Amino acid sequence: MPTKKEDKVLTGQSLLLQPKNWVEDHADYLFKYAFLRVRNDDLARDLVQETFLAALKGVTGFDGRCSERTWLTAILKFKIIDVYRKESSGLNHVKKLAAEESLQEDFFNADDGHWKKEHAPKPFESGQDALQAKEFNKVLQVCMQKLPALWASVFAMKHLDEEKTEVILSELRLTSANFWVIIHRTKLSLRACLQKNWL
Repeated sequence: MPTKKEDKVLTGQSLLLQPKNWVEDHADYLFKYAFLRVRNDDLARDLVQETFLAALKGVTGFDGRCSERTWLTAILKFKIIDVYRKESSGLNHVKKLAAEESLQEDFFNADDGHWKKEHAPKPFESGQDALQAKEFNKVLQVCMQKLPALWASVFAMKHLDEEKTEVILSELRLTSANFWVIIHRTKLSLRACLQKNWL
């Protein structure tokens, strides 16, 4: 049973917030948003549930300056950043970086960091139609799932969420040099994967 305070908030904003409809109206969208960034069904579902709970607890913080979906997505975004932060910190981070470096030895020359000849990307054109094709998006998702967790986190924040570099460095506790190396290698890995699986 809602308290008088909750009654007042929901009554005053009844046209703006409809918590009873959140699952039906927003769950699928929020799940897709989360899954694209964390690449794990169970974790994406948990994040959506946590988002709904946080929104219910923080309903008084909704001021109506944005849509209900935008507000819920912003809450989810902070929850995803927390996941990125956990994935990129501590000993786990050190182990992942070592594993990521060892993966790159197969593709790059140790002395100069350039592509090994047999793995060098081949030029290809990707017109608007290809980018919008459902099949292309499926292949891209598969390729993103093959990325190491830290790389996927950096890539998602930079290119899906369009976060500023400074925010990513701060949130994931990266140096500028590490960030640009990760972005560069992620793009090269995605390109190689797309060439192998799409063309």
